[in-house]
Amino acid sequence: MASPFGFRLEARSRECQARAGVFRTPHGDVPTPFFMPVGTRGSVKGIHAEDLARVGTRVVLANTYHLHLRPGHETVRELGGLHAFMGWNGPILTDSGGYQLFSLREVTSIDEGGATVKSIVDGTPIRLTPESVVDIQLALGPDVLMAFDHCPADPSAESEVQAATERTHRWLERCVRRWREQGGESDGHALFGIVQGGGFPELRKRSVEAVLTHDLPGYAVGGVSVGEDQRTMQRAVAAATPLLPEDRPRYLMGVGLPRDFLAAIALGIDMFDCVTPTRHGRTHQAFTSRGRINLRNRIWARDDSPLDPSCDCPTCSGYSKGYLRHLAKAGEMLAAILLTLHNLRFFHMLMEQTRAAILADRFEAWRAEVEEMDPVRGDVPA
Repeated sequence: MASPFGFRLEARSRECQARAGVFRTPHGDVPTPFFMPVGTRGSVKGIHAEDLARVGTRVVLANTYHLHLRPGHETVRELGGLHAFMGWNGPILTDSGGYQLFSLREVTSIDEGGATVKSIVDGTPIRLTPESVVDIQLALGPDVLMAFDHCPADPSAESEVQAATERTHRWLERCVRRWREQGGESDGHALFGIVQGGGFPELRKRSVEAVLTHDLPGYAVGGVSVGEDQRTMQRAVAAATPLLPEDRPRYLMGVGLPRDFLAAIALGIDMFDCVTPTRHGRTHQAFTSRGRINLRNRIWARDDSPLDPSCDCPTCSGYSKGYLRHLAKAGEMLAAILLTLHNLRFFHMLMEQTRAAILADRFEAWRAEVEEMDPVRGDVPA
């Protein structure tokens, strides 16, 4: 039976490893590179499915740990799986919950069998194993499920990183076995393996070798953006990405600033996710082609111009900075909604323009233009 998944490479930069392709999934083809908004609990906060699609979203991420707690994966299964549950017809990727082993490490204990982590709802101990994590994700019904991995607490402690990386490899074997027992990719669910190794290039290379023994539909680089500096992150990505297969999608987990996107794309990364655009929207910060804007600042009070004249999102098409500042200062929920919509469109448009630059073989020139605009610098003048 033919796999419903595939990756077709369409173009590559002659100056670096940047590439444009198409990722085929049961819920549609996705042009690469692309960004996934985070819908942790089955919802991108404040944004319904129609508006997600309207601003250019192609794939949404949801989280296994949180949906296991509420409403429970069996409830989601009974209600038709995540696509029906969320009202989202595009592809969905579920994180395994491995990141929670890092973010909730103070209430988590890890052993060879798996991890026990306290529920953030009521404090009940939750036992997660590679097998149970696969079962939970299959019940949720995503297009892509992630292997259960161990992201070390200190990415600079080599012995700790090595132990976590080797455990990730052993857990991956168990994830793959369970996934294949349940039908594998022919059943409409692709399992991605995760490369660990912290900021140590040799560990990253050995992790790639171990993960590639399983011949999976896609691969991710994990364990970055967890407290290390930008140079260390880029060194980790540079060590791993060129060794990954050219005919599979490559996913950099949890990285969410424009400059980091472009640096990773130059190394051959295709997929990204992060809470950055949505979280910043909720704190009234907007990414624009002129810089990052804090809408609570007084400078915008009488500004009748749109957030970004280069943006075609609903927010920029219909509202002024002055009005958005009013909403933010008045505590109106519409401020967070409109700014989240804009930030998502900014991120998706950046990916669309980056793809076009790769297809035209002018990626490095485009990258220089974006860095000159510097969309992550502080509040810009009127």
